[in-house]
Amino acid sequence: MGSPISGFIAEIFLQHIETTQLKQVIDTNNIVFYIRYVDDILIIYDTEKVSPEAINDHINSIHPALKFTPTHEHNNRINFLDLTIIRHPSKIEIDIYRKPTTTDTTINYTSNHPTEHKMAAYRYMVNRMLTLPLTTERKNNEWQTILRIANNNQHPLHLITRLKTRIQKKQQEPKTTEKEEKSTKWATFTHHSSKVRTITNLFKDTDIKIA
Repeated sequence: MGSPISGFIAEIFLQHIETTQLKQVIDTNNIVFYIRYVDDILIIYDTEKVSPEAINDHINSIHPALKFTPTHEHNNRINFLDLTIIRHPSKIEIDIYRKPTTTDTTINYTSNHPTEHKMAAYRYMVNRMLTLPLTTERKNNEWQTILRIANNNQHPLHLITRLKTRIQKKQQEPKTTEKEEKSTKWATFTHHSSKVRTITNLFKDTDIKIA
């Protein structure tokens, strides 16, 4: 903690543990699925081949500095990061998960911040809602939650609705091909002044982009 390199060292250490200690367990098919994001791990295991206690004991025996604290599936549901994973006999559904301690506080609309900063949290929430494969009911519930959070933080709801419309429209636009991306020309100015904006305006109707 405290050093900028700490996160990299921790990641290198965990990847080393996974390669030398956990890979052999995964290869036996006792663990069907293993994925990790920083220090959050999701494991799907075969109950006929291994027990959760055995997995827990094995991981905790690898290194004295590692402490694996499992959270087990309850009522065919488990929370991983910001998702709730719901297991059915023939399929898996997901829903958006918020921790019980979440305050749903964003930058208040009346605060002295740039509008882009104020809308950033809602852009993230709306993007997540629209891109995840949620059922219609769960998507509607999430939209009402976003509107409630916006209202509690004094954001005009018509701005949030307009934001949703813009994001939906952008998602429906045809994606730029790799060939088109390579044809784009970029010019970079390292110094800022009023002249930079003047030069930028000269190229605004061309295929040259000024960064």
